[in-house]
Amino acid sequence: MNRPARPPAGLRERKKAQTRRTIQEQALRLFLDQGYDNTTVGQIARAADVSSMTFFRHFPTKESVVESDDYDPLVVRLIEQRPPEETPLAALRHALQEGLAGVYATDREALFVRTRLILTTPALRARLWENQHATEEMLTTALAARCGQEPALRLRVTAAAALAALTAALTVWVEGDGEAHLPALVEEAFAALRP
Repeated sequence: MNRPARPPAGLRERKKAQTRRTIQEQALRLFLDQGYDNTTVGQIARAADVSSMTFFRHFPTKESVVESDDYDPLVVRLIEQRPPEETPLAALRHALQEGLAGVYATDREALFVRTRLILTTPALRARLWENQHATEEMLTTALAARCGQEPALRLRVTAAAALAALTAALTVWVEGDGEAHLPALVEEAFAALRP
């Protein structure tokens, strides 16, 4: 489902990435067919033609097969590449939009299924705050490094606001059954943050 932000260099790394992708693809297929709660790790492993031990080498829990992606490192790199004169919010907005545009173009269906599962499955929704908190910390650190300063409250608020805008856009997208153009929804959500 998820494409690594940078292709792994060696054959072994490519095979590991392919196995991980296959496990996620089969998990999403089974979750759609049977429901999240009715799908076991054993069923996912069999569908992906791997052992349960291999599943757990790639994903520590059933929840993590839905939650795990390569998007955060991609966004950090995009933040680092933004022009220094941009405000932290503008840099974050552009980085998130650029990263999302790539994911939307290549993995739209997987992104929709994963987001819908997270928003509609109680076990996954309960973990959403924890995952968003980790992403907020990562974004705050990336913004601070870009500005050459320590993470401050202002940067933390900027990262939290950007994540709230992104989450609101994703929620509206899923509630509309994926009919809307997600990048346009994200742009609209960020426009609401402008003074």
